[in-house]
Amino acid sequence: MIKYDMEQFYDAIDLLKAMIAIPSFSREEAAVADYLQAQWQTAGQTVHRKGNNLWIVAPAFAPNRPTILLNSHIDTVKPVAGWTKDPFAPDDDNDDERLYGLGSNDAGGSLVALYAAFTLLSVREQPYNLIFLASAEEEVSGKNGIENVLTELPPVTFGVVGEPTAMQPAIAERGLMVLDCISHGLSGHAAREEGVNAISAAMEDIRWFHTHVFPRQSDLLGQVKMTVTMIEAGTQHNVIPDRCMFTVDVRTNEYYSNQALCDEIRKQARCEVIPRSLRLNSSRTDPDHPFVRRARMLGKAPFGSPTLSDQALMPFPTVKIGPGDSARSHTADEYIRLPEIREAIDTYVRLLNDLHPGS
Repeated sequence: MIKYDMEQFYDAIDLLKAMIAIPSFSREEAAVADYLQAQWQTAGQTVHRKGNNLWIVAPAFAPNRPTILLNSHIDTVKPVAGWTKDPFAPDDDNDDERLYGLGSNDAGGSLVALYAAFTLLSVREQPYNLIFLASAEEEVSGKNGIENVLTELPPVTFGVVGEPTAMQPAIAERGLMVLDCISHGLSGHAAREEGVNAISAAMEDIRWFHTHVFPRQSDLLGQVKMTVTMIEAGTQHNVIPDRCMFTVDVRTNEYYSNQALCDEIRKQARCEVIPRSLRLNSSRTDPDHPFVRRARMLGKAPFGSPTLSDQALMPFPTVKIGPGDSARSHTADEYIRLPEIREAIDTYVRLLNDLHPGS
């Protein structure tokens, strides 16, 4: 069994504090990427870079072995209103061992714990190749993030995605499709019986979006969820609107690709349906995968995650697992507890050491 000393834990905390102190909003991660690249190169790592994405390949790479990817992201959302602390001043001066700061929970804690585990696993021969990837633009599903890097990597057999899950393994994840819908009518004067009100037409479709149930339901993710979140119509009070636009947030399960679901919605809804993107599909890993079996042996409970991550862009089996709590993400006074990072490093190593991930 691989064990680590407290010095490696303290190094991980110092790295996280330094990351918190450098603003790294999505598409603006250059400064934190520069810092991490310099730190890891000073530690003797060979760091590859594309845009603001960084990756390290463990020594003794062998093309005939399976490859495991360890990934988390370096970008953050912008701080919301309500912070009582400086979001860029890492603060752990408290009695409950909390480290406050923007990105501490989502997903800096996962990133530094995965990097620590990577360094520990790399010093011992494993039955797989190992790659650590710190990616950009995760919070906006940007095309210059992980999607732009995977083509630079050797074929990946299995991926571990670091996100705050309280170190429980998410083996399925909802996909996302945003639909811009347009209902059409005919303009006229509101005082006379003329025109066709596009709002009335939209109301029928909105009712359908709110009530329709697609038949294929998932034991981990439930049914497809469709929510109308925005609506816009009309030019002035006395004109019958000839156009009503509304937006639908669609969260898919693993039984429907975004394309298939979009095609089905277009068949049943009367409005014009325009998807913003079809790339963020739902994902699911076999509950009998060796990594998942080992997680259950450690007392972990596989679950389906309602929130989106870079899992959606990985065309190979993945499990999302990391320290912290998703409920703290994108909130004022975001924090992670220091024992959570210590536990995460140990758990990642126990899950991955001598693992045979399949071919």
